[in-house]
Amino acid sequence: MSATSQRWKTWNQKIHIYVGLYFLVFIWLFSVSGLLLNHHWSFTEFWPQRRQAKVERTIVPPVGATDLERARDLMRQLGIGGEIEWTATHATPERFEFRVARPGFNAEVSADLAHRTATAQETRVNGWGVFRTLHTFTGVRLNAPTAERDWWLTKLWSFSMDAVCVGVVALIATSLVLAYERRERRLASAVALAAGVLTCGFFVFGINWL
Repeated sequence: MSATSQRWKTWNQKIHIYVGLYFLVFIWLFSVSGLLLNHHWSFTEFWPQRRQAKVERTIVPPVGATDLERARDLMRQLGIGGEIEWTATHATPERFEFRVARPGFNAEVSADLAHRTATAQETRVNGWGVFRTLHTFTGVRLNAPTAERDWWLTKLWSFSMDAVCVGVVALIATSLVLAYERRERRLASAVALAAGVLTCGFFVFGINWL
């Protein structure tokens, strides 16, 4: 084996090992949360155990050039953190509403600017609910394609999900190389790969034929 081939083999193994170790907990998290989405086990039920509270506070009329800035100002006054999912203004400018969400928590905020009061209807769920929400939490919604992520933790989580996807692609690529290099097990590797391709292909393309 040439020196170049040996270096390539060594780097391929390093990428496979260290990328796998770095993303190990992320992959476990998505695996566990995927099981929670796929099954309704009684011990993982979280919605019946949710905790709800109504918080009322005196506020200073929020400042800002946009609804998003005004909502952020109110969140600071109310001590709430999270992603702003939507804002709503009424015909009367004294009313202002918005919704905040993060894994395990959401709040419906309604402000009466004329009387300088705000009410937050808060809902909290346990750790199982957090796990389940993390699987699908992106900070954007399909019915609001122009919405942007406005919370720094949402942006960090979104970047982490992108990194996991790229990392899994790297793991798959290095696995293919490792399987090819093990000559004595190429047949078994090819059978496993073919079975996976056929099964996945059925769900991607075959369902449309049924």
